[in-house]
Amino acid sequence: MAATFSEEKGTNMRANHHRFVAFAYVVREGSFSAAATRLCVTQSAVTQHVAKLEKQVGSPLLLRDREGVKLTRTGRELYDLADRMVTLDTAITERLEGFEAMERGHIRIIANAPLPALRAISQFRQTHPDVEIEFSLYDWTTATRFLRERRADVGLITDPPKSDEWERVPVQKVHYVAYLLPSSPLSNRDGLSLRDLAQETLILPENGSLTERVVREALEAHGINFQRTIKMATFPLMCEAVLQGAGIAIFLSNSGLISRGLVQVPVVELSGEHETAVVAPKDRSGLRLVSAFIEIASSSNFS
Repeated sequence: MAATFSEEKGTNMRANHHRFVAFAYVVREGSFSAAATRLCVTQSAVTQHVAKLEKQVGSPLLLRDREGVKLTRTGRELYDLADRMVTLDTAITERLEGFEAMERGHIRIIANAPLPALRAISQFRQTHPDVEIEFSLYDWTTATRFLRERRADVGLITDPPKSDEWERVPVQKVHYVAYLLPSSPLSNRDGLSLRDLAQETLILPENGSLTERVVREALEAHGINFQRTIKMATFPLMCEAVLQGAGIAIFLSNSGLISRGLVQVPVVELSGEHETAVVAPKDRSGLRLVSAFIEIASSSNFS
């Protein structure tokens, strides 16, 4: 989903479309070089556009470091407008080009729930084989922040915050379970309490994840403390650790095929249902590729 872009000629005090487009894509792509590639222009052109926009605004919009770019306070305020402009450009282009625009393009998908996201992407790829898909898996806090900051087109998020700015379509309901080896003496239980697990080595997602927050709140509410924990970045790593005998993992049920071979036992204090939904900024949800992905994700069978 790229906007029309060209080298800038001349300057004035009016809002310059190309400067806003360059700025929006630097933030979307995470770097000046990636933005130049996406826009099919030179990096120097993008750099000049952003520099002129910063000069016009009278304040830095981006902070550059080894990890890429970060928005300043002024940059955050301006990016929301710039990105909405790019989204509107894309909507107009789609209207002019018709359905041929769906045969190509780019969509950025993020998730904190790996299995439903990957299944939806697989089905989306079957109907849109030439679309470039960029997928990233994040903890819950980062995923929701990226959607709020318009850093992604669409996401599959468990218990997404309510927002009037988002289109939200439920796709799956899950609950928390303990993942154990079949040889574990706890694997034949119908349910486990947090006290049953207190003396075990527990494998949990890293700080910022929904699971870490839910488990922490349950432990505090019941006055229980886990003595031994291991924090890991992703669910596949957690499952691998269980398979290697490192401990017992707590995560949402049916979260990935890698858990095959492990036993899932419900955790009594974590029995509440959690809803995974496909979420997108409302103005982007009307774009054809995003709309198509939402339709596929919401109609998929995740049982």
